[in-house]
Amino acid sequence: MNRLVYALGVAALALGALVVAEDAKVIAPFNGKDLAGWKLRGADAMNGWKVGKAALDPAEPKHLVCTAGGNEMVNVVAGHGAGVDIYTEQTFADLHLEIEVMVAKEANSGIYLMGEYEVQILDSFGKENPGMGDMGAIYSAAVPKLNASKAAGEWQTLVIDFVAPRFGADGVKTANAKFLKIVLNGKVIQENVEVPKPTGGELGKEAPEGPLLFQGNHGPVAYRNMRITPAK
Repeated sequence: MNRLVYALGVAALALGALVVAEDAKVIAPFNGKDLAGWKLRGADAMNGWKVGKAALDPAEPKHLVCTAGGNEMVNVVAGHGAGVDIYTEQTFADLHLEIEVMVAKEANSGIYLMGEYEVQILDSFGKENPGMGDMGAIYSAAVPKLNASKAAGEWQTLVIDFVAPRFGADGVKTANAKFLKIVLNGKVIQENVEVPKPTGGELGKEAPEGPLLFQGNHGPVAYRNMRITPAK
């Protein structure tokens, strides 16, 4: 790597900015057709992930229904304790993530960067003082600055700038993972949050790279329009 580019990158990280190369290739980890490229964290018999069009169940708003003709990843489990997590075969380090999410009423999920560091997903619409379990919290590390949540059944947009932990040649960690910024529905809810360890419910071990994981055993949720831009 060019020394000047490296120096600029280090300086940018110190200022809380993600460095994305002009020629960086945007990755779509979900093809909108099937679950190719994804793995289940559990038995196939527990799998509730489907591909289609998500909507609140008109008979029970705590559930989601998945109908044909859509390009969304939908977890149609009945509630907490059912279903399994799902994660990418591909692994990532520093990245810029854009993603849309829909939750059923009172539903709970999580987006795990590198399979280790969770951004909480919850139906938090209308809460005046969001806490550690609410939408956009970095679980066990930081509550969101404000509540920018939309109502259950609406699509919500998350944009995440994330820096992976650093490790020396001996495998010893030299720097913690860090969420540089999280924007929910156009509003900044997290900035410069260092995460010293996995946040709970993680895959198991900090590493230089890891997958994108969605929590699937806490309630009905749907994801779409996933775009990952690797950074350096």
